[in-house]
Amino acid sequence: MFNRNSVFVLDTNKTPCDPTHPAKARKLLSEGKAAVFRKYPFTIILKEESKPTKKYRIKIDPGAKTTGLALLSDTNIVFCAELEHRGFQISEALTKRKTLRSSRRNWKTRYRKPRFLNRKRPKGWLPPSLMSRVHNIKSWVDKLIKYAPVDSISMELVRFDTQKIVNPEIQGTEYQRGELFGYEVRQYLLEKFHHTCVYCGTKETALNLDHFHPKSRGGSDKVSNLVLSCVDCNQAKSNKLPEDFLSDRPKLLEIINKQRKQPLANATAVNATRWKLKEVLESTGLPVEVGSGGLTKYNRKRLGISKYHWTDAACVGVSTPDTLNIRNYQPLLIKAMGRGSRQMVKPDKYGFPRTAPKLRQKSFYGFQTGDIVKAVVTKGKKIGTYVGRIAVRKTGSFNIKTKTESVQGISYKYCKHLHKSDGYTYNFGELVKQKTINFVQKVEQVLDTPVQLNLFDISELTTKSKSKAKRIKRKKFDGLDGKQLSLF
Repeated sequence: MFNRNSVFVLDTNKTPCDPTHPAKARKLLSEGKAAVFRKYPFTIILKEESKPTKKYRIKIDPGAKTTGLALLSDTNIVFCAELEHRGFQISEALTKRKTLRSSRRNWKTRYRKPRFLNRKRPKGWLPPSLMSRVHNIKSWVDKLIKYAPVDSISMELVRFDTQKIVNPEIQGTEYQRGELFGYEVRQYLLEKFHHTCVYCGTKETALNLDHFHPKSRGGSDKVSNLVLSCVDCNQAKSNKLPEDFLSDRPKLLEIINKQRKQPLANATAVNATRWKLKEVLESTGLPVEVGSGGLTKYNRKRLGISKYHWTDAACVGVSTPDTLNIRNYQPLLIKAMGRGSRQMVKPDKYGFPRTAPKLRQKSFYGFQTGDIVKAVVTKGKKIGTYVGRIAVRKTGSFNIKTKTESVQGISYKYCKHLHKSDGYTYNFGELVKQKTINFVQKVEQVLDTPVQLNLFDISELTTKSKSKAKRIKRKKFDGLDGKQLSLF
């Protein structure tokens, strides 16, 4: 019934109070001192007045497909979630509609002519597929403000600037050609090729930057000529031309050529919406702290936390505490589904109606498409218990989509509401069993002398190594302030 996250609490006036432990919430419910107010996120409402004693901070890690959300109080995570967007689905649907309308006009059928005089875009306009991401995040920020005493917001705004993390006073030529020169290029390629060797497809290994067309044979340093390669493939390729190295795999050569020239669509979507999102968050009236992606990654590596969308959110900004416990937390997985389509009639492949117009009535027998219900069927061919999202029918025979299957023909008489439709569907993620580590202390325990560590891989800091053959390379430490560790 309860998630590992804390339970949100409202008093009798629906004023947000301090979130409480699931065990305490269960006790309040069993004693009749509270009632269930909302299923997702799980919220109870007290039958008496109460006042909050703490203030909480919402942290956001915006993403093109998935956004991480976290609610923090001091060093404790109160709530964590991953919000999956539907931006690309919106873009595809609009493109399909545009194509159908254009084709109908070209056939010279009885259809209105295109109008151009009404196409004026307001200042700050963004495509609907991008605004969908902004609206989803704003919607959940409003929910968290409604259910918890939030006093501030943190969000990841700008791209990586880890050079500034190591030396805030860096400037001029030193900034352009400093220790971390080329770091942005590496991060770009890691995202573009999904942390995978383009030649053999391996992920669980160190990856090098490889000049696809060898530099010794006229290749350039342009990003379009750089790919990711594991050590073995990089050494095997040496300075061979791609056509020679992949002569026995022509299809792979074609795929790599196509992929390395593609733009980074996900990063572009995030960059296009980041300032709009900041503007929308500031409209809440709460102070908004911003941080770079490099600072987020630095905080996560410093705390020894595994990478998830919600852990990235918890590490956003300079407000990140020195210790952060994520063990036994289970994120709420939120997927944006929309609130239905405005399209009254489904078209055929030519763009003409193929069905009768749908009913304007949305609710039948007290249920609406998108509601999360529990159906206990006691007789017939489909005896059993089903929990999931429903699609309603005028006949009263509903379809229920569970985690594993889609069941049709369930009578409304067996259904009981768990959560009213709000445009999202919910699930729970993997339970985190990892213990956090103190970065500097762990290094001092494992190593006799300080070393220069690679923050892209924290496997060096685990107590049990996966392979005895992989040993930590000791290098001379060029410490900045005694305990400061270099990012490379």
